[in-house]
Amino acid sequence: MAQDTTQNSTGGLAGGAARTVALQGIHVPLVTPFTRTGAIAAEALEALAHEVLDAGATGIVALGTTGEAACLDEPERGLVTGVCARVCRERGAMLTVGAGAVGTRAAEASLAGLARGPRAGAALVTVPSFVRPSAAGVLAHFGRLAEVSPVPLVVYHIPHRTGQPLDAAALRALGSLPGVAGVKYSTGSVDQDAVELLGDRPAGFHVLAGDDVFVSPMLALGASGGILASAHLATERFAELAAAWRAGDTVRARALGHALAGLSAAAFAEPNPAVVKGVLHAQGRIPTADVRLPLLPASQAAVTAVLERLAALGEPLCGQHRGQMGP
Repeated sequence: MAQDTTQNSTGGLAGGAARTVALQGIHVPLVTPFTRTGAIAAEALEALAHEVLDAGATGIVALGTTGEAACLDEPERGLVTGVCARVCRERGAMLTVGAGAVGTRAAEASLAGLARGPRAGAALVTVPSFVRPSAAGVLAHFGRLAEVSPVPLVVYHIPHRTGQPLDAAALRALGSLPGVAGVKYSTGSVDQDAVELLGDRPAGFHVLAGDDVFVSPMLALGASGGILASAHLATERFAELAAAWRAGDTVRARALGHALAGLSAAAFAEPNPAVVKGVLHAQGRIPTADVRLPLLPASQAAVTAVLERLAALGEPLCGQHRGQMGP
């Protein structure tokens, strides 16, 4: 894992450390699988982590939205992080952990917890939601967090969840902060700000596609990679897509990008991660398709639609790599 995590006297990262974090390629925000009794299925989680790395993922994300982090208690979050950290340490892969909070002081405390647990390579921190600070307030929030965080930050920009839009200038200002390594860009489109940001990024600042449907055009415009829930299901193909754009193989990249966009649209037909979990269960890779309230399990029609897309891609079931979960 290529990273420099030199800390300053306040416990935060020394200036420039964020610029060496390995954020290229496809990162899979792992689901949190549950047993039939509702406990975390740790063995299934570990198997999933190995499977996606076997299939070409650069790294994994623990405790993201796809992992239902908001519905886990503190011991469960620690268990998930520990499993993912162990796999990444064994495999030399990048681990990013979801952290942060709406208030800056609470976000500082959340990030401080990363220093007490298994080593992460970066923290994925959402733009403050609900309170809707000004762009200057968002910059001050992340400036403070970058000063105290034990790991580099990846800003999670998802305005349809946070209610906080940021333009390209604001994102460039965030990307210029020492300790901010990149942004997960999830605006629901490839918009003018994405084009402007990718055309003029701060040095060493990574833009990661966060909307699965738009990963191919984002890569074409210069994104470093993506954090993609759909990549649970076709990891090898998403990695192939990223490699094709890097190599300038536009013919292959366009065709594969269109096919994967269709898969991703089907995977997000119902609230994430219900459909992804339904497919993983149908493949025998996790013991149940359960999600926690207020989410509901995916419909059979939605799961079938994704399985049909996968069959059209010719994607092998990744569960065959390391054994399958029981029904």
